[in-house]
Amino acid sequence: MSVRRVEVGEALRQLGVDEKALTSARQLAEKQGIPVRASLQRVEGIDPKLLANALSQLSGLPVLEAVDGGAVEPDLVRTFPIAIAREAGILPLYVAEGELVVGLSDLSALTALDDLRVLHGYPVRPVLVASNLLQDAINKAYDRAAASAHAVLDVAEQEEEGEADLLLEEAELLDDPNQAPIIRFVNALLSQAIKERASDIHIEPYEKDVVVRYRVDGVLKETIRPPVKFKNTIVARIKIMSGLNIAEKRLPQDGRIRRKLGGREIDLRVSTVPVRHGERVVMRILEKGQVFSLDRIGMGGQTLEIFRKLIHRPHGILLVSGPTGSGKSTTLYSGITEINSPDVNILTIEDPIEYEVAGIGQVQVNPKIQLTFASALRSFLRQDPDVILVGEIRDRETAENAVQASLTGHLVFSTIHTNDAAGAFARLVDMGVEPFLVASSLLGVLAQRLVRRLCPHCREAYTPSDAELVDIGIPRSRIAGPVYRARGCERCNQLGYSGRTGIYEFLAASDEIKPLVIANKDAGTIKRKAIELGMISLRDDGITKVLEGVTTFDEVMRVTQEDREIQ
Repeated sequence: MSVRRVEVGEALRQLGVDEKALTSARQLAEKQGIPVRASLQRVEGIDPKLLANALSQLSGLPVLEAVDGGAVEPDLVRTFPIAIAREAGILPLYVAEGELVVGLSDLSALTALDDLRVLHGYPVRPVLVASNLLQDAINKAYDRAAASAHAVLDVAEQEEEGEADLLLEEAELLDDPNQAPIIRFVNALLSQAIKERASDIHIEPYEKDVVVRYRVDGVLKETIRPPVKFKNTIVARIKIMSGLNIAEKRLPQDGRIRRKLGGREIDLRVSTVPVRHGERVVMRILEKGQVFSLDRIGMGGQTLEIFRKLIHRPHGILLVSGPTGSGKSTTLYSGITEINSPDVNILTIEDPIEYEVAGIGQVQVNPKIQLTFASALRSFLRQDPDVILVGEIRDRETAENAVQASLTGHLVFSTIHTNDAAGAFARLVDMGVEPFLVASSLLGVLAQRLVRRLCPHCREAYTPSDAELVDIGIPRSRIAGPVYRARGCERCNQLGYSGRTGIYEFLAASDEIKPLVIANKDAGTIKRKAIELGMISLRDDGITKVLEGVTTFDEVMRVTQEDREIQ
């Protein structure tokens, strides 16, 4: 079917399009060497709906007034390249009465109908759709069919780098994420990370490509490698979303993104750092509205019983110890949530505030104005608190202020970086706190790690080797039931694990432990005494969870490598 230029123009004139817009379309067609029908879709002043109606008058094809790209069956578009769909303005919509209904924005797309007829095996019935509606439907249909960042990247790779930048700017102005492949790619990265339960997203530029990695259950895994030409555009999009300065590429920046993904409120903490080949971005994913409970973090037995008893004490210091990412904040939030009530005044000083808890006064550290852990802790004492949470004890001033707060009738929660519970006593003394003050103020120290949970759908029982039992430090006689290892299935993305739980050791500052602290004994001596008194070590708690079928020996060994057997 052919349509002469004058017929299209005349039909548009009859529909009310002015001559100026038609002249602009002819000039654009001559300048870029494209058909007038294509230029008509790019000129301001010509409503896409009017153009569709004009083409309908000339061709006799009906006009579809509304199209829902999200309702297009994925099988209709998976085998039809999106590049052809976008360039030709064509989209298979649905099958009705034994025919494949196909949306067109331009009559030139009629030549592609035979391909769709052969591809899907149905007679084809074309309908006209306004170009803006059809492009939006194409984006939504292929987004649904893709369900991953890889497919969105296929679209972005078809754009030149400069064109992608232009599309990014235009989409930001229009607030329309369907306008730019790079915007859709970043959105797909976030959606996929949420779907895979990732805690962090790493975007790392190198000389020849960009590596995107997700941290899932504490372990990093590579997800996708976008071409290096997209690195600046990806980072610019993330900076725009997090309110950072897109022009500043020499200094580290920090920001936040708040989005609703999959019906869930998500808060992303964004950090950018300049590296040799660009800017490295790490996004920490925090879910708003998370429910905190000591019963849900994997603590059990006598450890939970003792810890639960001590968080109701009127004064003293409770410390949680462990490396970054070991779940310390979750434990602290769970503890203060349990004692949070209208008759208790709880104040926190954090860096940063990771979760908002109703009924609790939370303060963000700001070193630029001298608002530090130590200075905030001093000010808190004038706020009539019952419970104080200090994000971290990292220097002498904070440690001394925490001790003084506890000695003056306040319950203080905080974290400290030590390998085990016994090491916290020595760390406070090393910071300059007198040993007798440590002994009199500290109620106890909870050390913890996170281990991955076995996927319940694919875990498999096996018999551990003698060497494995020697490494973990238990006799075979202790194994009374089945021991499991990871295998991998579709439900856990072939990882063999799904979710994490904590392993714990709690060292209470009992009457037997305090003399050792006052005498400034080393951590090993304190730990040996605590085990004699019945303390369950990190490794022992981990072994218990292996024998319960929760995790594996490999996981326990991985997170307790520094936990040495006490002779």
